[in-house]
Amino acid sequence: MSDLQTPIGVALVGTGFGQKVHLPALKDCPHTQVVAVYHRDRAKAEAIAQTHRIPHAADNLETLLALPEIQGVCISTPPFLHAEMARQSLEAGKHVFLEKPTAMTVAEANAIYELSRSQKLQTSLDFEFRFIPAWMALKTHLENFYVGKPRSIKIDWLVPGRADPTRPWSWHASAEAGGGSLGALGSHTFDYIAWLFGPVKQLCGRLVTSIGYRPDPVSSMAKAADADDTCFILLELADGTPVQVSISATAYNGRGHWVEVYGDRGTLVLGSEHPTDYVHGFKLRGAQNGEPLAELPIPERYEFTKTHPDGRVAPVTRAITHWAECIHSGRSSAPSIREGVYAQLLMDLTHESHATGCWVNVPDLESFLS
Repeated sequence: MSDLQTPIGVALVGTGFGQKVHLPALKDCPHTQVVAVYHRDRAKAEAIAQTHRIPHAADNLETLLALPEIQGVCISTPPFLHAEMARQSLEAGKHVFLEKPTAMTVAEANAIYELSRSQKLQTSLDFEFRFIPAWMALKTHLENFYVGKPRSIKIDWLVPGRADPTRPWSWHASAEAGGGSLGALGSHTFDYIAWLFGPVKQLCGRLVTSIGYRPDPVSSMAKAADADDTCFILLELADGTPVQVSISATAYNGRGHWVEVYGDRGTLVLGSEHPTDYVHGFKLRGAQNGEPLAELPIPERYEFTKTHPDGRVAPVTRAITHWAECIHSGRSSAPSIREGVYAQLLMDLTHESHATGCWVNVPDLESFLS
């Protein structure tokens, strides 16, 4: 347990998404202070540090982690680096805020969980949908049995971010590096399914790579893309509720991101048609007993006190604030590494289902971790 008034010194590791989203979120969080930045290129690390007035820059993670000013590490590197960087950080006695997906496999995710426990350190996942006002309102309505007992759930996340086949190849197109829509979008989906509706009993998945080649950014020659860009997943929850999930990052004019819940008392529909900003624009509509759908107000207590042009910053600020509060209290709460392990487990089982063409059973998380 530490003093809530003393800012936590944080090192930023990963400067793509990290610089766009994590850095301004860390600055907005009243309990964190960015004291160091890591980039494998020393000159780039120093340039970022100078631009953002960060005291320390390093191109060696071990050197960075030796700095006594650092109590926590914010990791937003490509997924294939997560497990090793989290391990090094935890073994150095640093708390970890980890970008999703958790790791490359559930075995790696579980190793992070076990190390966090043994070191008595806080590892939180950036599952920011839990902190978006309209989603928080949806959670409250579900807890208050607005729809009654759910009969079916439909989730669509159809966006055009990677629809253009001339978009250059990057690690996002590489399965070996942890790219793909299942990791980028499905990890969020699995987390909020468990958060909103409960655990999963079984699932069946199909993964598709609809754009098999992209221009190499150096040579402009065609380079193979083998990471999934489209996912279709059927799930049965522990209570028997069926869930249908369609995810695609290659959907020109895709309908956006929608969660539809149909129950024996009513319906809730949460959705945004915004094609690029997956935080701004969500509206919640509902109806009971067959009445027409109407927009439901979002309680003022859920609204952001500050927003940014990039809508991701505000909910990530809340996620980082939650992590900082866990550090100060010494107690873990969701979304922690436990939730990261569960989302990774569902990802691994989706790959297994795709490979075998069969439904697969999902073990209970408690028994899986014990």
